[in-house]
Amino acid sequence: MFAEQRFAAILEELEQHQAANVSRLCQITGASEATIRRDLTVLADQGLLTKVHGGATLIGQEFEKQEPDIDTKHNLHAAEKLKIARYAASLIQNSDVVFLDAGTTTLPMVSFLKGSGAIFVTNGISCAQQLVIQGLQAYTLGGQLKAGTQAIIGAQAIQSLEQYNFTKAFLGTNGISIRQGFTTPDPEEAAVKAKASHRAYLSFVLADSSKFDKVTTATMFPLEAATIITDHLPNPSYLDHTIIKEV
Repeated sequence: MFAEQRFAAILEELEQHQAANVSRLCQITGASEATIRRDLTVLADQGLLTKVHGGATLIGQEFEKQEPDIDTKHNLHAAEKLKIARYAASLIQNSDVVFLDAGTTTLPMVSFLKGSGAIFVTNGISCAQQLVIQGLQAYTLGGQLKAGTQAIIGAQAIQSLEQYNFTKAFLGTNGISIRQGFTTPDPEEAAVKAKASHRAYLSFVLADSSKFDKVTTATMFPLEAATIITDHLPNPSYLDHTIIKEV
């Protein structure tokens, strides 16, 4: 049996039973234990399964197409978001030029930035308002205002980003997956996040632990493109793909 055939047989077994030991996989493929273990490593690296002692399990990945409105999102995992925001804000120095994404995990950062000498650029209306209230130097992007998330998106927003060179970008996400990377339901919002990350020397994705093993419609960028700041890492295999800070 060729490698591709073994991979398909392994994944089919996991789809049916959610877990399988090495002996069972040897039985259905006719391969040796050493070969199966190598196959499991390859598939785990691709984010298609989770290796466990003696075998593998299917990754419990969720797919979400809809995005809650901003008021709903504010109330979800609020304590975790506050801890993440506090740590993220501590990374900002007076010499920085910072992009702050529209989102309910990046917005709480502003309360910890009073007195900062950094320059801030944002595509979030609420974020821009709070930055000004704190007396900080803030700029907003031009473009279309999205009602649900109060984010500025679209071609004009992407064009606005071209004039900036950020030292740091802090971004939100709706899903994190080894295979699909960082994802969000709106392709236009994903494009703005991707451009902001591309214009930044360092990118940080702020995400509470509920975002892991979730996939939404549009990929922003792969895992290795950003450091993740989270309250808790539920799956250690993500550490093989990027830097993760638990706070």
